[in-house]
Amino acid sequence: MRVAVTGASGFLGGAVAADLVAAGHEVRTLQRRPSGVAGADDILGSVTDPDAAARALDGVDGIIHLAAKVSLAGDPREFEAVNVGGTRTILDAAERAGVSRFVFVSSPSVAHAGAALAGVGAEPASPEQARGDYARTKAAGELLALSRDGAGISVVAIRPHLVWGPGDPQLVERIVARARAGRLPLLNGGTALIDSTYIDNAATGITAALARAEHAHGRAFVLTNGEPRAVGELLAGICLAAGAAPPRWSVPASLARTAGSVIERIWAVRPGEDEPPMTRFLAEQLSTAHWFDQRETRAALAWAPTVSIDEGLARLAEHYR
Repeated sequence: MRVAVTGASGFLGGAVAADLVAAGHEVRTLQRRPSGVAGADDILGSVTDPDAAARALDGVDGIIHLAAKVSLAGDPREFEAVNVGGTRTILDAAERAGVSRFVFVSSPSVAHAGAALAGVGAEPASPEQARGDYARTKAAGELLALSRDGAGISVVAIRPHLVWGPGDPQLVERIVARARAGRLPLLNGGTALIDSTYIDNAATGITAALARAEHAHGRAFVLTNGEPRAVGELLAGICLAAGAAPPRWSVPASLARTAGSVIERIWAVRPGEDEPPMTRFLAEQLSTAHWFDQRETRAALAWAPTVSIDEGLARLAEHYR
């Protein structure tokens, strides 16, 4: 197929575009800087620009929309403009171009209201209950995308959870940097069970959604390795793979949530250069269970992960060596 990918300069977007190229598809990307994906045709621009969106989608059969503002803090207007407005712009361009398949890459946080999610599927996205501007606007973007599913276009929403792997500049690098600085605590001992997704599995799961869009359309699916582990165990595995000491100290989750709320208010007035060290949303994520029933996802997408968490950690260790 001829496939457009937005956000291919990011860690996950680049892996998705590379997977499509390797499978023999003709790939066109749209993002603000070069994707670095060999074999892809880059179009530089913003997903909020209708002209750039029209150029990217002209003549394509399907699109995978990954571009988003992803952060724990920031101007709410920017989240709204990119995650909702940008999604609307891409959807409009897709409809005008006659694109038949649309994969919206979402997040399990769109259905997280603060309580544990244990063994559930893709619960309904809720902008009203989602925690933080990122989750709120991704929920709104997902609902907007699925509302366009119809006779002319098959829309699927995929929610990969905690994607990590070699070269990850976000999750892995921040965990390692904070561990080396002695600023990586466990919350409530790090006992909460969470799912995560190795990068190769996330990429193949998303491309499988494109291939199966006509069968799976109109629905959202959570995508993970299906191997829930305690937060402390996963953090330790990542740290050891990078040659850093695992976190050894713990703080009560209630204290972290309170501190996160305070930091959010400070960050809103005087934002730092990097992500805030803690937010209420992050404290909830690190101290409550987040693991998901993968049976419906695997059946609908005709897909299964091929890289286990242990194999992923071994690859991560090799990367750091």
